[in-house]
Amino acid sequence: MPPKRQRDQAAPKPTSPTGKSEVLGTVGEDSRAQAGEYLTTAQGVRLPDTDHSLKAGRRGPTLLEDFHLREKITHFDHERIPERVVHARGAAAHGTFVANGKAASVTKAGFLQKGRETPVFTRFSTVLGSRGSADTVRDTRGFAVKFYTDEGNFDLVGNNIPVFFIQDGIKFPDIIHAGKPHPDREIPQAQSAHDTFWDFVTLHTEATHHVLWNMSDRGIPRSYRTMEGFGVHTFRLVNAEGATALVKFHWKPVAGVHSLVWEEAQIAAGIDPDFHRRDMADGIEAGAPLEYDLGIQVLPDTEDQTFEGIDLLDATKIVPEELAPVQIIGRLTLDRNPTNYFAETEQVAFHTGHLVPGIEVTDDPLMQARMFSYLDTQLTRLGGPNFSQLPINCPHAAVNDNLRDGMHQSAIHQGQAPYKPNSVDGDQPAVATEAEGGYVQRPRHVDGEVGRGNPASFEDHFSQATLFYRSLSEIERVHVVEAYTFELGKCYEQAIKERALTVLANVDAELCVAVAAGLGLPAPVGAPADDVVPSPALSQIPPGPGPIAGRIVGVVAGPGADLGGIEKLQRAVEAAGAIVRVIAPTGGVIAKGKNTCVVERTLLTARSIEFDAVVVASGLGGFTDIKLSILLQEAFRHCKAIGAWGDGAQVLEAAGVDTSAPGIILSDKSGKGFAAELSAALGLHRVWERAPLVMAGR
Repeated sequence: MPPKRQRDQAAPKPTSPTGKSEVLGTVGEDSRAQAGEYLTTAQGVRLPDTDHSLKAGRRGPTLLEDFHLREKITHFDHERIPERVVHARGAAAHGTFVANGKAASVTKAGFLQKGRETPVFTRFSTVLGSRGSADTVRDTRGFAVKFYTDEGNFDLVGNNIPVFFIQDGIKFPDIIHAGKPHPDREIPQAQSAHDTFWDFVTLHTEATHHVLWNMSDRGIPRSYRTMEGFGVHTFRLVNAEGATALVKFHWKPVAGVHSLVWEEAQIAAGIDPDFHRRDMADGIEAGAPLEYDLGIQVLPDTEDQTFEGIDLLDATKIVPEELAPVQIIGRLTLDRNPTNYFAETEQVAFHTGHLVPGIEVTDDPLMQARMFSYLDTQLTRLGGPNFSQLPINCPHAAVNDNLRDGMHQSAIHQGQAPYKPNSVDGDQPAVATEAEGGYVQRPRHVDGEVGRGNPASFEDHFSQATLFYRSLSEIERVHVVEAYTFELGKCYEQAIKERALTVLANVDAELCVAVAAGLGLPAPVGAPADDVVPSPALSQIPPGPGPIAGRIVGVVAGPGADLGGIEKLQRAVEAAGAIVRVIAPTGGVIAKGKNTCVVERTLLTARSIEFDAVVVASGLGGFTDIKLSILLQEAFRHCKAIGAWGDGAQVLEAAGVDTSAPGIILSDKSGKGFAAELSAALGLHRVWERAPLVMAGR
């Protein structure tokens, strides 16, 4: 225990930042929220007027003595803190992680023991764009989870792609500089489709594997709830007996892994740049939490730290799940939205060095650099070394750190001896042995000549890119070709395009030929690996229908709509966790007899991108509208399930929708059978059988 305060010593009264007494505060009320019913200054002085500055006469000059004006304007001028250099565009949610105990054999980490519930805060983000960029750009997504464990905070800071562009952290500034907007014009924003990015990744061919993932559908996820997450690096786990194992962390979305199609991503960036954060917040508000299973690939901790010929310290490599199955060790549920974006989502500070006993890092040179970089970043962004005292960063464990002072210090430290050992304060605080929960790294032998370079095993830059591409379905490969063709088509330098084709020639000949044809360039000949075994786990196409919780069904209705049928459909799909939004020509309420229906979207405010399926209710008759036709045609092009009952089928035909195509669900009336068929199609995410028709322009 810390030494007691002396009789002649005092400290500030225990109040919250908003003046609420911790002793007299209302039970159940957040003491950090605003206090009092009157507007006040930051010092608590009540204000009679905040609309007019203090002047010498109604038309006279403003007086310097107006302390309220100066305080209000000064605070406003300093409201912004530096945005993150990377991952600036983010959204987050609170939740809970529950361990199933299956990790107990490989780690002593308390939060992974059976039945342990741990509060978490999870932030999703894009990498390249500024805070004002769009959610749906083609980019890697951050997937960062802060576990508030009883043993201290543990941060699992990863991405939605399991590999990275570079093998050594010393190159991180270079890849980010290359991916960011060109420094002369600050364009393009939040895009990799430009010369400097492709110049870098074609000169540093270790990036090839990550680029393949980014050019696949993984680069434009449908939503955060349908996005995988990865720890990227190999970690070392230590169990209660001191035995070690190497692991890779995986987040598996319960809703399945699904993506946007390219046209949807482009439309969303213009119509709704907040597409992903809105989807997450609205889903949580509607009672559809985001859920993920946490899994680990357990690998032997051998001296060479390789597995089946794969160097586990190379962040550009994966271990295929067929070689090392992912073992599920717990479930993450995100079910609460932040109260304040700045205080929580913007100020949260993640760090790969936030570790707990039982989890250690490895010698991965990318991870080693991150161990320095994250801490260094917080010092600038959050104004000094006390960022851990911000509410969103505070550990849910006792803190007695012997750290002192610094900007924004809010702890009131007691005692005279902030050093160890000491005799003045009874040698407190005590240091903890491993048995008492102390973080003790496993001893490991380290030797070698000092020098700059990589091991020979880091030199294979193409075989895993080939593995990834050849593991995709046909439609996914088409999307990769289109992505490369678009991105390279935005480059001006001919040499960069030609160099990119040379890289692709070493990945897959058909891929190279297809992209070269799109660019109007000759395809070079490479030497792609011919002995790779495809990994089915790398394809996003689901083998069967999955959960539909959080999915959105748009139901088109009009003044004469079958409201009873809409209600039946709504009850059926919402019972499975999906959300129904009624779309009509105008807003308001549709009434028919005793039935009423609230219109949530109009044809002017709705586009296909918002909906996972579109249904036309009976009762529209011969109604036609160009905006309705666009909505239905987009849903058809994007291979979404489309349904109609009664005369709704006529509306589809009038819009030019081929009602005989796959994924078009027609019925005489709305009922359980219609809802079940729609839900099954919705659970598959897309009707990919329709893709050939779309590509043929039918």
